[in-house]
Amino acid sequence: MKLDKQSIRLYAVTDRSWLGDRTLDDQVEESLKGGATFIQLREKNLGFDDFVKEARAIKKLTDAYNIPFVINDAVDVALAVDADGVHVGQDDLDAGELRKLLGDKIIGVSADTVELALKAEADGADYIGVGAIYATATKTDAEVVTFETITAICQAVTIPVVAIGGLNESNILSLTGTGVDGVALVSAIFSKQDIISATQALRSLSEAMTRL
Repeated sequence: MKLDKQSIRLYAVTDRSWLGDRTLDDQVEESLKGGATFIQLREKNLGFDDFVKEARAIKKLTDAYNIPFVINDAVDVALAVDADGVHVGQDDLDAGELRKLLGDKIIGVSADTVELALKAEADGADYIGVGAIYATATKTDAEVVTFETITAICQAVTIPVVAIGGLNESNILSLTGTGVDGVALVSAIFSKQDIISATQALRSLSEAMTRL
């Protein structure tokens, strides 16, 4: 699947913390109806079989909406379900090693310095995830990246850059002018009772951020 800057405009990262009486694929479908342009399935505690079952259900949705679907970290799951790719952090396999395993699938890499971003691009990454932009309860060990660093990363690489970490409807526009191509969101989407409306509003903000 071809990845361009529009593909990561509104990048939804799953979190089952707010499921209630809904299923994760129910929530994902609502985010897709609201305008999410990219889905990352992130699971830290599921066994392989349950992870694969869930990933297959979500892949059916992303295939129907024709948007990219990647798995966080779990390369084995991504291969098992033929996901569009994976997203990894600095403690995982680098993009060069992943490329050998995944062929032409999408590879996203988290980077919080210009040097790491350039290395990821040189190794074959398709996009960079930069954060945390703001402190976030979703990932309490993430250090906040300055706006100067975000801007420098965007200027240094030629591949798309998505910002993540503590972003929501009240602060997305603070990224205007940094050069980021999209925003990755967790609780701003999946904690909402009306996910469709929340995603529609967030999509409008992400589009405005890149136009202004």
